[in-house]
Amino acid sequence: MEETVLCASSAYEQKYYLNPQFDGLPSQIKDELNIMCVLFTEDVGGIIELVFDEEGTLLIRTDADEGDLLYDDIGSGLKVRAMQREKVELLESLELYYKVKFMGNDMNSLRN
Repeated sequence: MEETVLCASSAYEQKYYLNPQFDGLPSQIKDELNIMCVLFTEDVGGIIELVFDEEGTLLIRTDADEGDLLYDDIGSGLKVRAMQREKVELLESLELYYKVKFMGNDMNSLRN
């Protein structure tokens, strides 16, 4: 199994993307992901991606065009860490959802 993009946002294209495989998520969660990603790119610029790795861990990746002088690399790292702290329940729930729905893991074995 390879990586699966959950969602992404780009300050360059001013677009937000939610992988259609996750249309089944509750609308409140989809809205929260949208707001979280768009606010990130409006604040520090660049691109943010939420990606599940092969083990089902949710990773937050950021990137910027090489010539982007407005991109705040330090601010990006700080904002990602703040996001991981403030949204810990959301991010853990998304990991659990992915591991059960997409990887076929048993929910009871994951909670122990």
